[in-house]
Amino acid sequence: QVQLVESGGGLVQAGGSLRLSCAASGRTFSTYTMAWFRQAPGKEREFVAAMKVTVFNVMLGDSVKGRFTISRDNAKNTVYLQMNNLKPEDTAVYYCAASRTTYSRSDNRYEDWGQGTQVTVSS
Repeated sequence: QVQLVESGGGLVQAGGSLRLSCAASGRTFSTYTMAWFRQAPGKEREFVAAMKVTVFNVMLGDSVKGRFTISRDNAKNTVYLQMNNLKPEDTAVYYCAASRTTYSRSDNRYEDWGQGTQVTVSS
């Protein structure tokens, strides 16, 4: 099990960029699949991105493909979500998630979750 804390959210103008960070505690961080989900008011939680162990194992949601990039720094126990060309529809609370056994787009397959960080994109 790992503990996750997201940061880096805020208010940006459409077309701008943000980088979210998820700091994890635990000695076995490098063995976990890390993922990002988001949830807007009144909507279900949506898959954003996931990364298994290396850059060769990456998934991106269709709505963010070409704009968002997931990466991780195992030495710092941190996973990142670089968000470029942000759109108002990207406004949501973004959550970091982790799993020892799953590499999936389904939120119910992940065991550990952060508290979320708000991203608001103005038009």
